Amino acid sequence: MLDKLEAINARFEDLGIALSNPEVVNDNRKFSAMSKEYRSLEKIVNAYKAYMNLLDDIEFNREALMGDDEELRELAKAETAGLDERKEKVEAEIRKLLIPKDPQDEKNAILEIRAGTGGDEASLFAGDLLDMYLRYCSGKGWKTAILSESEGTVGGYKEVQVEVAGDDVYGTLKFESGVHRVQRVPNTETQGRVHTSAATVAVMPEAEEVDFELNPSDVKMETARSGGAGGQNVNKVETKVLLTHIPTGTVVVCQTERSQLGNREKAMQMLRTKLYEEQVRKQEEEIARHRKSLVSTGDRSAKIRTYNFPQGRVTDHRIGMTVYNLDAVLNGDIQEFIDALQFAENAEKMANQE
Repeated sequence: MLDKLEAINARFEDLGIALSNPEVVNDNRKFSAMSKEYRSLEKIVNAYKAYMNLLDDIEFNREALMGDDEELRELAKAETAGLDERKEKVEAEIRKLLIPKDPQDEKNAILEIRAGTGGDEASLFAGDLLDMYLRYCSGKGWKTAILSESEGTVGGYKEVQVEVAGDDVYGTLKFESGVHRVQRVPNTETQGRVHTSAATVAVMPEAEEVDFELNPSDVKMETARSGGAGGQNVNKVETKVLLTHIPTGTVVVCQTERSQLGNREKAMQMLRTKLYEEQVRKQEEEIARHRKSLVSTGDRSAKIRTYNFPQGRVTDHRIGMTVYNLDAVLNGDIQEFIDALQFAENAEKMANQE
């Protein structure tokens, strides 16, 4: 573990020096990426420094125990248990910090809620879930904005999409994806019977603007004589340009300009646009596929969490956790569930590391 921490500390110091380099400061993309990495390593480095100080204290204590000074020995004896306890705590914290983070976790998120089975009652429940998440986000100091909404016939929502912006939004809310089931007596029910309805929640990392750079060494250029009208020059000189993007096999041809240079510049622009659009399309397909995998049909049986009104309880079926504070949960108090789900995920990651 110490070797890993030392390597991280060395990288952190290198980044600190690089961030004061005018070349890096003037390159927005590089500066932004390095700043992000610097901030992500800062917590680990601070924990590493605290850990090294603690090891120094333990070593001093050990030497005092073996020394001749009776008073120092007694003091060291009294401190030993506390230092060992602190060491265990700090080591556990560092192990947690060293768990590889999903790079998506830091992103903003799109939260989508859809009414599932249960008709009007499902739409009302979708509205309750929206209120719950908006209150939770407000408590975290995150900004929210409704992107699209389709209201239910008696209230609530058939479907609603919310953009959430802040720190570690996706990493916090991603556990909310799935089918949420409610058991309660609807307002329309005259017999007082409990109905079961459902709504689906999908949390997706917000797509960043596609960052595309065309590497000239990946492009093969061929020239030919242009056909058609255009005067003697066009027919005699090889002005037609054919570019092939070697990694993808994408081909573009340009012969509209009078010079080879003009056609090459235009063809490069056409190729750049074509490859950019292809990358955007792939990203959109990936988001659609990700959404499909998060949200099932909205069937009540595929639930991740149940909100039971008669008993005032909320149960998360993935970790078998039940709390009896339904009103507080619907008021946005869902941190307890999120902490438990994050703990379960970290425990799984740590088990896989060993």
